[in-house]
Amino acid sequence: MTDSDTTVTSPSTFGCSRRQLLVGSGVGVLGVASMGVLAACGSSSSGGSSVSAAADGSIAKLADIPVGGALAATGTDGKPILLVQATEGTVTAVSAVCTHQGCTVAAGTGTLTCPCHGSVFALDGSVTNGPASTPLPSVDVHVSNGTVFLGKA
Repeated sequence: MTDSDTTVTSPSTFGCSRRQLLVGSGVGVLGVASMGVLAACGSSSSGGSSVSAAADGSIAKLADIPVGGALAATGTDGKPILLVQATEGTVTAVSAVCTHQGCTVAAGTGTLTCPCHGSVFALDGSVTNGPASTPLPSVDVHVSNGTVFLGKA
């Protein structure tokens, strides 16, 4: 054999041709890459810490929610919500599921932003900048003795 000679293994040895192997590998790489993109799009990216409801329905301390901002939390149904204290002592809540394509909206100060496509919501859940065109649905919460609870009082 000379330096320019190569040994080619027949397709029957591996059960596929080199072309089939390369195409299959490319599809596999694309599949893995797309899973990473999908995972990023569906991940909780509400920023900062998130709190979950306790068995008694309590979800956070009033002091944990920034005045003029929001705190990420999880409702009893496991879905993300944002606890908002637009003015001191008054807490409301909205769904953190973006009405555009279902990404998790980030808690922020002054506004709530979807990291996936850039929709911006006011603290009351209304849309201030699309592509979302529908406001974030409200979630019932109430405050008792400095603790925020899910549901109506």
